[in-house]
Amino acid sequence: MLKILILPILLMLHPVHVTLTTIDQAQGADSMKVFFRMYYDDFLRDYKSYDPDCNLERMSVNQSFPPDLIIKYFNDKVRIYVNNKLLIGEVLTVTILDNEIFLNLRYLSAKNPKKIKIRNQVLTGLYGDQTNMIFININKNEEAMRLTPEHDKETLSF
Repeated sequence: MLKILILPILLMLHPVHVTLTTIDQAQGADSMKVFFRMYYDDFLRDYKSYDPDCNLERMSVNQSFPPDLIIKYFNDKVRIYVNNKLLIGEVLTVTILDNEIFLNLRYLSAKNPKKIKIRNQVLTGLYGDQTNMIFININKNEEAMRLTPEHDKETLSF
């Protein structure tokens, strides 16, 4: 009986290392809307390993993070290829709330993608149990990917 009670307690004490990315493109549209969500303290830790020269001590949970630094980080850590062409995103909004960072991004893309390849390396150098969940909705095709440090990229064909 004691073993049954200990497992849920251990799971509650262990931090969860998960990010969420959604990619949406309406049929015939020439851009993708990307939404990204992760814990802000994890973001700051990963950013510090990404850019060791950046002075993050002045950044707090209540301060805005510069969008130009965010998009450089995101474009390097999350690579989106459509029809074998690397897409470069732009930041639309950044929100930091309750120790979470929410990004809305836009990527110019082909109007009717045939293939999408995604590589996500956010937090993969920090946590061996990292999971980057990606939900894709392109031309009414819905797919999901679960990327990890060992499996950080996947390709889908439509």
